[in-house]
Amino acid sequence: MAEIQQQAAGPPKGGKRRAKKMSTKIDMTPMVDLAFLLLTFFMLTTTFAKPYVMQLTMPVKSTEHTDVARNRALTIILGKGHRVHYFLGLNAPNDKTVPVPELHTTTFAANGIRQVLLARRQQQPGLVVLIKPSADSKYQDMIDILDEMSITEQKKYALVKITQDDLTLLSPAAL
Repeated sequence: MAEIQQQAAGPPKGGKRRAKKMSTKIDMTPMVDLAFLLLTFFMLTTTFAKPYVMQLTMPVKSTEHTDVARNRALTIILGKGHRVHYFLGLNAPNDKTVPVPELHTTTFAANGIRQVLLARRQQQPGLVVLIKPSADSKYQDMIDILDEMSITEQKKYALVKITQDDLTLLSPAAL
C-alpha cells in the first residue's frame, strides 16, 4: 500500500538538529487492479445492442414472367429527397386502352404512404405493390418502404426495376 521511508541521519553537525525528512511512496497496484476489475465487471454484465432485422421471404428464382392485373396493382416510385411517388395500376403507354395513370406524391410520414397503403388495401383486398427505386433514391428510402410494407402487413409486394416509361411519367421536377 503506502509506506514511509526514512532517510538515514548523517553525522551530527554542531548546533542545530535537523528534523528527519520522510518521503512517501504510494503503491498504485491495488488501484489499477480495482480499475480493471470494475472494467471487466461492467463489460461482462452489460447487454449489447441487438441488431434489428426484418424477416424477408424471397421467392424461388424463376424464368417465368408474372403478370399483375392492372386493377390490383399499386406502383410506388422512390424519388429524390425522400419523396414517394405512386399511382394506381400499371404504366403502359403502348396500350392505348389504358389511360395514363395519375401520379401522386407523398412522404414516408405516418399520414403519407402508410395511409395510402391501408386505404388501397381496404378497397382492393388482393393488392400487389410494385416498388421501383429510382437512381436518385437513397438506400434509407428502400429500408423505409420495406418497413411500411411490414407495418401495414402487406402480403404481396415486389422490387421491380424502374422503366423508361415510368421515368417519362415523372417530370424532372418530381425526381
